Amino acid sequence: MISEAKQVWVPGPLIIGAGPSGLATAACLETKGVPSIILEKDMCIASSWKLRMYERLKLHLPKQFCELPHFQFPKDFPTYPTREQFISYIDSYAKAFSIEPLFGMTVESAAYDAGIGFWKVRANGLEFICRWLIVATGENGEAFRPEITGMKDYKEVVLHTSEYKRGDVFRGKKVLVVGSGNSGMEVCLDLCNNGAQPFMAVRDKLHILPREILGISTFALSMFLMRWLPVKYVDSVLLLCARLLLGDTEKLGMKRPKIGPLQFKIMSGKTPVLDVGTLAKIKKGEIKVVPSINRFTSKGVEFTDGRQEDFDAVILATGYKSNVPLWLKEDDFFDERDGYPKTQFPNSWKGKNGLYAVGFTRRGLLGTSLEARWIAEDIATQWSSETRHLPYEL
Repeated sequence: MISEAKQVWVPGPLIIGAGPSGLATAACLETKGVPSIILEKDMCIASSWKLRMYERLKLHLPKQFCELPHFQFPKDFPTYPTREQFISYIDSYAKAFSIEPLFGMTVESAAYDAGIGFWKVRANGLEFICRWLIVATGENGEAFRPEITGMKDYKEVVLHTSEYKRGDVFRGKKVLVVGSGNSGMEVCLDLCNNGAQPFMAVRDKLHILPREILGISTFALSMFLMRWLPVKYVDSVLLLCARLLLGDTEKLGMKRPKIGPLQFKIMSGKTPVLDVGTLAKIKKGEIKVVPSINRFTSKGVEFTDGRQEDFDAVILATGYKSNVPLWLKEDDFFDERDGYPKTQFPNSWKGKNGLYAVGFTRRGLLGTSLEARWIAEDIATQWSSETRHLPYEL
C-alpha cells in the first residue's frame, strides 16, 4: 500500500536532474521569467563531473562548443578546459542565474494524471504536482556494467570509470581497460603516464580521428564542411586526414566501420574517438590492444581468441545508460528499452502533456543548449499571469 505523501504544488516546470542539462534549462526559463524547481538525487550540482569523472579529463571539444546558454567561458580558459575549470564554470553558471536545486531528492516515480491534467512526481515522501515535467537526467544517468561470465570469480579489483580517479594508484600494475571509446582511451593514457601497464580490450569497430587538423578543431572543421558538402564527402575528408595524421589504425588492432564517422554516429549514436595521445603510446607498445573478453578467470581473463592473461585490476570503460525507465511511468515518448526519446534530434525534446527531455541528443553540450532554449521558449508561450501567482509550499 502506497503511503500518503505531502503534496507540493509547483507553479512552473519541475526539472529532474541538476547536471548541465537541468541547469541550462532552468537558466533559459529564468530569462523568460518562468520559475522552476530542480530535484537532484545527489548533494551537489553537476554530480557526474564532480563525483564520477577522472581527474585528467579535459573537454574533447573547443570551449565555444561547450558553453551553456547565456554564459561564456572565462576568456583566460584554454581551448580545452580541464575538469576543474569546467566545474568552476558550472558553479558560476548556477550562481549567475540564482539556481538552487533541492538536493538529496531521489525520484521514485513520475506519472501523468489525466484526471487532473498534471504530473505527479514522488520523491522523498513528497508528491510534487506540476503542469510541466522536464527530464534532464541525460545520457549518463547511471554507470553501465556489462555482465561478463566469471566476473564474480575474479579476485582482484574491478572498477567502472565512474570510480576511477587517477592512474598513480596503479603504478607498476598490469591493468585491463575494457572499452575503447574516449574514456577508455584516456584512462589507458593516464595509466601509461603513471607507470602502469595498460591493456585495452577492443570489441567493436570504431573511428579514431585526430582532435585537431592543422591546428583546427576536427569538430569545428566537420561542422564547417557540412554547410557546403554532403555528409559522405565530409566523412571522406575526415578519413583522409585521419589516415595521413594517425596512420592505419587497423594495423593496431582497431578496425574501422565501413561507413564514415559522421554517418556512423547518425546511424548508431556512437561518437568518434578524438585522439589526445593514446595512439602514439599504442604504436610504441606502451599500451597493448587486445580482443574483447570471453570470460573472467580467478586472476585475469580469457579473450575471445582463446588466450588467457592475468591482471592486477580491470577497469570498465563501458559507458553509461539512461535510468529514466526506472521511474518515469510513460511509454509513448521515452523508449523503455534504452531510456531515450523515441524520436531523434531535433524532434526529441517535446512529448505530450507537458513532458520534455533535454540532454539525450548524443550531441553533447551543444545539443543540450539548443534543447534548453527550445523548451524554455515553448513553456514561456504557455505561461500566464494566473499560473504565475498560484502558491506552492515545501
